[in-house]
Amino acid sequence: MSVTIDITGLPPERVCVVPSPLAELGMALHALSEPGHHPDLRGWAAAVSSRLDPCLADRLCEADFLWRTTFSDVFAPYAGIPGGRALPGDTLAQELDQLDRLTDEQFVNAALEFTCQLRYDVQDPGPLDDPELRRRSLELAAARGPVQERFTRRLLTDPPAVRAWFRQLMLDCDDAFFADTWARVQPQLAADARHKTELLRRKGLGEALASLSGAVSLDEGTGLVTVDKLQVGRTATGDGGLVLVPTSLGWPHVLVLHRYGWQPSITYPASVPRPQAPSVEQLTRRMEALAHPVRMRLCRHLARAAHTTSELADAHGLSAPEISRHLTVLKKAGLVTDCRRGRYVQHQLDLSAVARLGSDFIEGVLR
Repeated sequence: MSVTIDITGLPPERVCVVPSPLAELGMALHALSEPGHHPDLRGWAAAVSSRLDPCLADRLCEADFLWRTTFSDVFAPYAGIPGGRALPGDTLAQELDQLDRLTDEQFVNAALEFTCQLRYDVQDPGPLDDPELRRRSLELAAARGPVQERFTRRLLTDPPAVRAWFRQLMLDCDDAFFADTWARVQPQLAADARHKTELLRRKGLGEALASLSGAVSLDEGTGLVTVDKLQVGRTATGDGGLVLVPTSLGWPHVLVLHRYGWQPSITYPASVPRPQAPSVEQLTRRMEALAHPVRMRLCRHLARAAHTTSELADAHGLSAPEISRHLTVLKKAGLVTDCRRGRYVQHQLDLSAVARLGSDFIEGVLR
């Protein structure tokens, strides 16, 4: 599974690496709502939450579905501006001005992504124009809860009022905590953007994309950028551009904006030393390898000491070829290593790989 971006014919100058204050504010709000997704930020989240004005905290709870379970595209308004070549603003106020340039239909569709976005990367009528989709939107919102239903009803009735409400909420967050956070992380994001831009100029797009995350790759033959995620999606740059947005607060998320008619963008964690996470395919292979009861028993045996195939066959009452087949599966999953001692080959469980499996799984499903 993956999200692909067709960049056929895309000139290098239309690939831009630009930090986004509004996108980073969205990440900050998500980290406050879901500290379990971001263990590195628990201290920051606790400090910010303890200082929040109770009224602002209540208002954030009222809207947290915009950033808790999904990242609404209202945090990337530049991508919806016609022409497909707009870039994030230098300041939060500039990006909120970009939000005002979106049509009511664009704003409503992006804001309702949390509950009723039935199709994302193909053209569909929105709930403002389609009575049946409007009914379905309210039905889905009601299933999520009364707060979501009230928000959806307000949004469908008066989009400009909700847009003004959202803008003021973001400005109040800026005053309360985000201005200080942005002042701290902006230099790091600017330095990362400069580094990626220089890499793009010197090494090409393939190297630059690979540096964003091990989940991002370019097939230069087909002109497809692939982002390894537990979802399927597709988009194309067409006559527009591709925007790469670094985030300091977003790890482990790698976000791909592939909404139909919007400029594609990839939001990636700014460079910090981290272990390389496995691909979704590798993660699936490991989970499948450990799902078999015989292989689980072999892992228990191999966790204690290295053993030969013959020793394992004797211990488990299986033939050597049967043991070899199970070991091959475990080796392909990267869970077992072997070493030769004279004429014997001994196998042992890679405890570090197994220990990482929990965090790797979490990173894979959150990516």
